[in-house]
Amino acid sequence: MPELFAQAEAAGFGQFLVTGLVMGSLYALIALGYTMVYGIIELINFAHGDLFMLGAFLAVTHLAWSGLTDPAFAASAPAYLLAWMVAGGIAAAALFCAALNVAADRVVYRPLRASPKLTAIVSAVGVSFVFVNLGLFWKGPSPVKFPDLIPDTNLLASDGLRLTWKDVMVVGVTAPAMLALTLFVRYTPLGKAMRATAQNPTAARLMGVDVDRVVSATFALGGALAGVAAVVYGLYIKAVDFQMGFQNGLYAFTAAVLGGVGNIPGAVVGGLVIGVVGELSKAYLGAKWSEATVFAILIVILVFRPAGLLGARTREKV
Repeated sequence: MPELFAQAEAAGFGQFLVTGLVMGSLYALIALGYTMVYGIIELINFAHGDLFMLGAFLAVTHLAWSGLTDPAFAASAPAYLLAWMVAGGIAAAALFCAALNVAADRVVYRPLRASPKLTAIVSAVGVSFVFVNLGLFWKGPSPVKFPDLIPDTNLLASDGLRLTWKDVMVVGVTAPAMLALTLFVRYTPLGKAMRATAQNPTAARLMGVDVDRVVSATFALGGALAGVAAVVYGLYIKAVDFQMGFQNGLYAFTAAVLGGVGNIPGAVVGGLVIGVVGELSKAYLGAKWSEATVFAILIVILVFRPAGLLGARTREKV
């Protein structure tokens, strides 16, 4: 144990904090899709992490078709062309994941809308297994290399602290996504219909809200966020595989619960907490204690804040 502390101090607390915030931003970006669906229909969509994995596979396929998996082409292509190709990959992954999520809702979740919640949860687990096997069939069991398109250049003058363009990219996508999603839900007509449906679907239907359309739009938006997160993750980690959805989805779901499931800013706060705690526990306690520490803190926080860090306390309906 003293050796671990010495290594952590040598590397620097600040670097672990930066890495934790970046990883937390990745978890938060995935968690936004979780919290959108749960906030509307109270469904824990366990397939969301594996949808994120399929989005990463589509993105790497798109980039391969674009020629960006060829290092020589990627090195010689103009910056604007690379930017357009990456933007195309993000758009393709977002549309693909949105369509797949809406299809899962239409085929699996909608017929079970009036069933007990346990039935819907089990069906979500089943969809998760279907997505995992689709990923295994698509790309096989071995990790797939994601094109290395963003430089690892240190933007800081300090030798002990690194902040790269990849770090900036992750935070630069997550923060605007949270802000845009919050404004969308609060101020747009569809966002208001989502909030009405979340409060009382029956009353919303009586007031003329097309609840099925609202739910489909929610699944589409959550899926699109998973697609965006998949491309950002691939660009940052530089490798994807068919099992990546499980652990990242678990962390993202934990982030949503920790921040207050159904709460958009809460999902981001929860992701940042998990990312920072995970990196600091790796540094000071060892990698084998990282997950245990994260979930121990989750339990402690939920004991005192059952609704999560930013979740609202509501009266129980009787």
